[in-house]
Amino acid sequence: MFFRPSRSTVHEHIDALFGEPGRNVIDWELVETHFKDLMRVTVFIREGTISSTLLLKRLRSGSHKNATYTAFREVGRVIRTVQLLRYLSDAPLRGRVTAATNKVEAFNGFSDWVRFGQRGTVAANDPVEQEKDVKFTSLLANLLIFHNTLDIADVVRQLQAEGWGIDPLDLAQISPYLTEHVNRFGVYSIHEIGVTPEDYDTHLDVDFSVLEDEQAPAA
Repeated sequence: MFFRPSRSTVHEHIDALFGEPGRNVIDWELVETHFKDLMRVTVFIREGTISSTLLLKRLRSGSHKNATYTAFREVGRVIRTVQLLRYLSDAPLRGRVTAATNKVEAFNGFSDWVRFGQRGTVAANDPVEQEKDVKFTSLLANLLIFHNTLDIADVVRQLQAEGWGIDPLDLAQISPYLTEHVNRFGVYSIHEIGVTPEDYDTHLDVDFSVLEDEQAPAA
């Protein structure tokens, strides 16, 4: 939903996005009236003196029409409208957003695959157990991603040792969300408990500066 800055504002080509004329208008007076309250809450968040859960409870306390909550909603409508208009007018931005969205969806799918026993759902009603569920799943997913990344790096070094040239643009297309080689039920080897793993080799002899040039905005 797009919101107008005033009732009299009319856009020549995209006015239909804002709904009926004179409607969906930002209440600037409300934002101005509660500006100090908005800044106070912002400082609390920045300083970490209030949790997100407690903040939401306070904003929604008493009535759904809590003035500070409503003022924040107006600010959110402004930010959302500006960002949507930027998205429509900026093709490179749309490309970056789409790429980022695809990465997030790929990670979510990977996480669901990792927690196959629950089909990607949080079954507990206890907030503490829910938080554990989400964090442990994220930890396991990141461990597998790290493992896959190390394997990909080893393959790249092996190819380089055989004389193959590695194009960083090709390497950038490889996803770390690989699952074909993973046994979700695990393979347990007790004799490996006392084995100290080798140090991780984080260096990869590939020039990734070309990727920065590709992503840099045109002058």
